Amino acid sequence: MDQKKPTEAGISFFEKNLTVWVALCMVTGIVIGKFLPIIPEFLTRFEYAKVSIPIAVLIWLMIYPMMMKVDFTSLKNVRREPQGLYVTWVVNWLIKPFSMFGIASLFFYYIFGALIEPALAKEYVAGGVILGAAPCTAMVFVWSHLTRGNPAYTVIQVATNDLIILVAFVPIVVLLLGITGVSIPWDTLFLSVFLFVVIPLAGGIWTRRHVLKQYGEAYFHDRFLPKFNNLTIVGLLLTLVLIFSFQGGIILANPLHILLIAIPLILQTFLIFFIAYGISRKLRLCHDVAAPAGMIGASNFFELAVAVAITIFGASSPVVLVTIVGVLVEVPVMLALVRFANKTKHWFPARSQPPSA
Repeated sequence: MDQKKPTEAGISFFEKNLTVWVALCMVTGIVIGKFLPIIPEFLTRFEYAKVSIPIAVLIWLMIYPMMMKVDFTSLKNVRREPQGLYVTWVVNWLIKPFSMFGIASLFFYYIFGALIEPALAKEYVAGGVILGAAPCTAMVFVWSHLTRGNPAYTVIQVATNDLIILVAFVPIVVLLLGITGVSIPWDTLFLSVFLFVVIPLAGGIWTRRHVLKQYGEAYFHDRFLPKFNNLTIVGLLLTLVLIFSFQGGIILANPLHILLIAIPLILQTFLIFFIAYGISRKLRLCHDVAAPAGMIGASNFFELAVAVAITIFGASSPVVLVTIVGVLVEVPVMLALVRFANKTKHWFPARSQPPSA
């Protein structure tokens, strides 16, 4: 992997006030869904296995620039620093689903017990568990990019996470919720992994090899990569407009419960990030591994969570509402964590050599 030059200059226009841009895009999406519903209705036609093709394309645009930075000759060096993978696996699968179940139960059954009737609380807990059992696959590449994470290492963290999802997701949901006959939309899962990891990774590898072969390293790093500096952020903002245009009606119809659901989800996000980030600091991992490790656990695979909730409980279920609120709160919270991670880079040892060495 190569990180020869910081890329702040090319994306400063968006990054300087990224939180404001995110808020504007979320509001824009809700307004479109409310007053121009024909647009999201038209776009929902382009869907396969409950995966929105327009959103998939935008996520691809977000991930593609980072994938071009991956030097696959460096992947063999991941074994020299396996602790980052261990942190990712332990936090995502032995801590996160169970902490989400505990926090959701505490808030929905007890703290908010006077505001939420028991039957509804049970469904909100179910939504929280489904969300908590689906760690991030796609958006984590954006958070890794914003924290100057190691692209090659992030790919391995995400890829191994996806393999664990295949065998661990359903048993954990069944265990925590006691639901019998839970089925997972496997076509959704496999298609999501293919769209959000395999395609952009293959495209990035091909582009990198082609440009390096034709024009050399100096051109690739100094002139070619900077052309894509804004693409990740623009893709993120357009994705938010689409997501919130699809779900704007549900959000506007449930303002109080949106707030009640958001509180435990936000607490869970901060908790999981600081657990992973703190363990990484204890292990003295480098920041470009520690930051993505924290981001993967803190963020969620919302495409899978929404699809599973709809498949099991139906599109109008309160369970689905929880997964949608997860999307609502994730981006602003993750941006705050990105800022925190960037400001605390000095907590971690500096690399004595580039990650790809």
